[in-house]
Amino acid sequence: MKIISGILILISVYIGISHGSRVFSKPTETYLQMMSQLGITNTTRILIGVWSIGAAILILFPKTFFLGNEIRAIQIVLMMALAIKAGNLKFALIEIPFLIMPLIMPLIMIYLEHPFKSQTI
Repeated sequence: MKIISGILILISVYIGISHGSRVFSKPTETYLQMMSQLGITNTTRILIGVWSIGAAILILFPKTFFLGNEIRAIQIVLMMALAIKAGNLKFALIEIPFLIMPLIMPLIMIYLEHPFKSQTI
């Protein structure tokens, strides 16, 4: 069970860090155009990236696991809301699978337990 929960956590952390670190690479023209349509400035884009990386790191620790997932879910809902406001329904729909993961992960981990949680009773 610890192997399965460890794999799930690593996938979640990988997604969070890869999405967050993308803001530090040179953005493409279409990416910048999409961000400007959403009303996201360059500074805000960097803050969202740092927010994503921070939330992913919180998921690694048992005591902050739930908080990290909720922060990621809030960030994804915010991005979906901005996309809908901008009229970009396709972008909002693409984010749905990414929203499901931080909402379902805490429920799965209640059953599987966090792999880094100590076994002391």
